Order: sequence, then structure tokens, then C-alpha cells
Amino acid sequence: MRQRVITAVVALIIFIPIIVAGHIWVDIAAFALGLVALSEVLIMRKKLLVSPEAIISGIGILAVIAPQSWWGELLPSYLKPWYVAYLFILLLLMRTVVSRNRFSFDDAGVITLSMLYIGVGFHFFIAARAISLVALLYALFIVWTTDSGAYMIGRKLGKHKLAPHISPNKTWEGSIGGSLVATIVGSVFWYFFPIGHFSLGIMIILTLIFSVVGQFGDLVESALKRYYGVKDSGKILPGHGGILDRFDSLLLVLPVIHLFGLI
Repeated sequence: MRQRVITAVVALIIFIPIIVAGHIWVDIAAFALGLVALSEVLIMRKKLLVSPEAIISGIGILAVIAPQSWWGELLPSYLKPWYVAYLFILLLLMRTVVSRNRFSFDDAGVITLSMLYIGVGFHFFIAARAISLVALLYALFIVWTTDSGAYMIGRKLGKHKLAPHISPNKTWEGSIGGSLVATIVGSVFWYFFPIGHFSLGIMIILTLIFSVVGQFGDLVESALKRYYGVKDSGKILPGHGGILDRFDSLLLVLPVIHLFGLI
């Protein structure tokens, strides 16, 4: 527990000034976090971090994460960002041929899905901060309070397992409690620092939806780890695991918030 607290404090000391500063600092942080998260998937998949597929996917995920404003300066008008990302997917598919199936179609599929799953999440991390600090904090508070509320309420009242096949410690009581806490905190935060054009009633419903989506993000990453037989996605954060372990919920929440036009 002491190690977890120390890591959390140090991480927040680094993380909070970055998101407050915004601009290029958030861009750099998103790129770095995305690359580390992708490397965690590669390691779970038992792929070398210095290999053609690692280099291709690394550059590809940077293309996915890059903020929209960059593309107008870097690309001719007839090229779209999604097409650039697709070119890297094509390179992964070509790699299956030249590697003589040492790098398989399944490998290409896992890495492609990881590029999109991680890359799109961190792309909207940048997009949220570009809208305002409030927009990003709204998403972060939903994720943090859902996680904390579920943990505390689950420990006190948890009896019915939520998904024992992939995450045996999570309970329905914790899940429901975490979403209720996040809905209250997120809605109060929105009331004093509004974003978007929805009424308070609609925002309460949306905040609840975002909290549930965040829990699915956590479960998706738990399923990934269970499939590969690992406890944590990485070891970069002592006591907490890897970057995917810490950002799994946010990677799903941010694109869904964007879907509703809030970022």
C-alpha cells in the first residue's frame, strides 16, 4: 500500500502540471503514454520492442494520436488522417508475407486493434484538453471517482461477483456504488463548470453512462491480461502496474464523450 501511495503522489506531481500547462506538453505526454501502452501489449504478445512490427505500429499509433490540427500542416488536402493510419496497417499486413508467417495475420490483427484502441483514446485525451482544462478534468473525475467509489463500496458491501472469470475482486455492489458516486461528483462538477449544451438532467444521465463505459474499459483490459496470463500490463508504475492498468477506463470514456459532442 505504501508503494502505491508513493507512486500515485509522484505521478500526480508530474501529471497535474502537464495537463494544466496544456498545449505541446499534453501532446508529448499523450504520445509517450500511447507508445508505452502499445509496448505493453507487444510484450504481452511476446513480440520484440525492436522489430519491424514494433517500429511500424509505433509510428502508426503516433499518427492516430496526433491532434487534428497537425494534419492540415503535414498532409496534402487529398489525404486524411485515417488513411495515413491505414497505410501502417497495410505495412503490418505486408510484414506477414515477408516474415514467412513468423509474424502472423493474428499478430497483425492484435497490433492493429491495439493501435486503434490506445491511439484513439489518447487522441481524444489531447482533444479534450484542447477544448479546455475543465473538459479533461470532467472525464478524469468520472474515471477516478468511479474507481475509488467502486473500491471502497465493494470492500464494505460487495457480495455478488461482477465478472469472476476475468476480474474476481469486482462486485455488483461496488460497480453500482462507483457509478453512483461518479454520477454525483461529475454532475456537481459540471453544474459549476459546464461544458457542452445539454441540460443538467441530460448530463446526469450522460455522466452515469460515461461511468459505466469506464468500468467496461477496466474489464476489457482485465480480459486482455487474463488472456495473456499476466497480473499487470507492465511495471512502469510500482504498485499500480502499467500505463494500460491506469488509463484503461479513460481510453474508452474519452471517445464516448466525444461521440456525444462534449469534446
